Amino acid sequence: LNTLILGGEDDAGSDGESIGNCPFSQRLFMILWLKGVVFNVTTVDLKRKPADLHNLAPGTPPPFLTFNGEVRTDVNKVEEFLEEMLAPSKYPKLAAKNKESNTAGNDIFAKFSAYIKNTNPGANASLEKGLLKALKKLDNFLNSPLPDEIDADSTEEEKCSNRKYLDGNELTLADCNLLPKLHVVKVVSKKYRNFEIPSEFSGVWRYLQSAYARDEFTNTCAADRELELAYQDVAKRLGK
Repeated sequence: LNTLILGGEDDAGSDGESIGNCPFSQRLFMILWLKGVVFNVTTVDLKRKPADLHNLAPGTPPPFLTFNGEVRTDVNKVEEFLEEMLAPSKYPKLAAKNKESNTAGNDIFAKFSAYIKNTNPGANASLEKGLLKALKKLDNFLNSPLPDEIDADSTEEEKCSNRKYLDGNELTLADCNLLPKLHVVKVVSKKYRNFEIPSEFSGVWRYLQSAYARDEFTNTCAADRELELAYQDVAKRLGK
């Protein structure tokens, strides 16, 4: 890989050095870590973006990837490229086996964004309900057995899944996409709306706790304070 520039509107943290708030960058960090790639992280304060970074992809905010003179700016395309180039037998395959795993929870971040950016107190309850519905849908998926968890010869009633992640007990590309966003939802909603993911959503909490036990997630994650700072301007206006 020639150059992989990871970051977003908040690449560097508030101190200009630590990892800032960008779930899309964390997604790619996690992929590289899971692939076993050794890489260096250099944070960039995009308010004082270096000229050489600007020249790599003029007018394009990170994350993006350059390889052999070609620039990839779409995070999904970067993910596809990494999965294709960093392939077995040298690197593990990270694609999910079940296609449903790739779309589970895909509406949560949009529901969260509408909820946290809302400035109308009268709409708050409805938007919160929408976020809860999306989280409940993910919870149902995580608690429903995947095909390889079901014994076709068993006459017993279908049991609740206890898998750690979306596609099983190993992290996949699907988790690299969803987990950073889900963590933002958890931290920011608590800070600015006093909203907590309900304790009865056992699948979602099992999923989060499994992620927090993995270095690939915790070591690529922005500090809670960085997430709170990133949202303070858009989340503090409710009721004013």
